[in-house]
Amino acid sequence: MVRSTRFRTVRTLLTALGSAGILTLALAGCGGGGDSAGDGAYGFPQVAQDDKATITVWVDADRTKAADAFKKANPNVPVEVVTYDGSSNGSNSFRTKMQLFDRAQEGWPDVVFSSQNNDAAWASQKSNGKQAFAAVLNGGLVAKDTLDGFTAGALNPCTVDGKVYCLRNDLAQAVLWYNKALLDEFGYQVPATWEDYQALGEKVAKEHPGYIVGTTGDAWTPEVFFWGSKCQANDVTGPKAVTVNTGTPECRRAAAMLDTLIKNGTTPNISVFTPEFVQKYSGKVLTMPGPAWYAGAIFNNPESLNVPAGQLGVAAPPAWQGEEAVTGNVGGGTWFVSSHSKNLKAAESFIRFATTADAYQVEVAPGYPAFAPAAEKWVKKQESSGYYATDLGAVVTVGTLIWPGWGSGIFSQEAIWAKTITPGIAGGKSLVDLLPEWQKAIQNQAQVDGYTVK
Repeated sequence: MVRSTRFRTVRTLLTALGSAGILTLALAGCGGGGDSAGDGAYGFPQVAQDDKATITVWVDADRTKAADAFKKANPNVPVEVVTYDGSSNGSNSFRTKMQLFDRAQEGWPDVVFSSQNNDAAWASQKSNGKQAFAAVLNGGLVAKDTLDGFTAGALNPCTVDGKVYCLRNDLAQAVLWYNKALLDEFGYQVPATWEDYQALGEKVAKEHPGYIVGTTGDAWTPEVFFWGSKCQANDVTGPKAVTVNTGTPECRRAAAMLDTLIKNGTTPNISVFTPEFVQKYSGKVLTMPGPAWYAGAIFNNPESLNVPAGQLGVAAPPAWQGEEAVTGNVGGGTWFVSSHSKNLKAAESFIRFATTADAYQVEVAPGYPAFAPAAEKWVKKQESSGYYATDLGAVVTVGTLIWPGWGSGIFSQEAIWAKTITPGIAGGKSLVDLLPEWQKAIQNQAQVDGYTVK
């Protein structure tokens, strides 16, 4: 891992501050530094530019392949790559580190990848009159033709008051993955409704114990099951307003269904990214509601479930009886350019490549690209591989079914769920009984972040 001098400088500051210092900075705003060149052509203050300056790019481990592909395609652009956790599971590391750089008035990376979709909510905001971290992209920095090429709605989490602050890496719509070979062998049908899904789990528990129909052990569980049930747990209605109501029938039906399936063992409270999960459930996953990127991340992955070719099928997520199917969105990832960058030209070139170039999005990336032309090619490439037991039409169409009643506020639903609900499930508590506790935790965190909660 290569670290710039300025990163080491601020890391020293982080160590000196300690955890107490981090907490005091938790709500600090993004600051400006250097010699401002004014708002320029892009609609935000810029420092003096140097087209030959090295850009520092922060990525998680999975996105190092994007950096490698960019460097191969652009050998004359100097790039330093720093790996970090990508704010995975709502760790908030991206925001915390940028606040430390604001405090030091130096050290900001030029480009940052985040696994979260809620970072534009804070990265776009000034604080105490200081400069926001994120550069405005639709003020001329990124070409309109490029922005228009993203799938409709893909940039919504990146857009604040009409300004675009990030580009989406991939769409993470939830679908229903299933093992066609196993379903055929056991004589089961692909569930069309969530009621069918629960009935399938109950049959599996009795007839094929040890096999599973999903999981509840990851922090994005609410985004799969509760978002897909139109649960009003995260209805962001304005820049600083949110409605939280986990007591609705839509929330309770999802919780009750999961209570039944957790109790009978068919949706274990184990993360799909643990050795325990791979050891216990390789060859035993009948169905799995989850994001589009599960295809390459856990199923067609020799280090995970490694499902053989010709077995994995995909369908639209089940609908609740009498309703049209909707889905949640599990991450997808976002790319930011720093407004403090001394080489905006190279930084823009990097995020445009990472989100639109075939060399990464089609040939390397495991998830369904947010950039529509790349997505079309990605689907053709995946289907031509002969790996899947069905076509990928469901992955494409489900991208238009994401329910709009779940917002992208500053606070992380994943972090709240992991801290509040996951331990409760592990302790044998009912999800239905935990709903009030979940609501209170969301309300408290939203208020800490300055939201008016209804």
